[in-house]
Amino acid sequence: MAEAGYHSHLSLEAVAFVVALPKKGQRRVLSLADRVAKKPFAIGDFRTVDVAGRTIENILLEDYLFSFWVDHASCEVRIFEIIRV
Repeated sequence: MAEAGYHSHLSLEAVAFVVALPKKGQRRVLSLADRVAKKPFAIGDFRTVDVAGRTIENILLEDYLFSFWVDHASCEVRIFEIIRV
């Protein structure tokens, strides 16, 4: 079930990763990022904690690992790292 109003927000590092991909790869990764944002309350494949003490969800979708936290106040899924695995 999609949560209305949540959108993906990519960090500068995540944007740099996407921009370095070929056009087809860019579309694919951005589509996957939107898929992550559609379920902001979903639990990832594993959790970590960042230096600020936030719980970071890490989810593997297709060939990519997305690391993110959810900012419920602004209805944004903050994707700060994307890694091709």
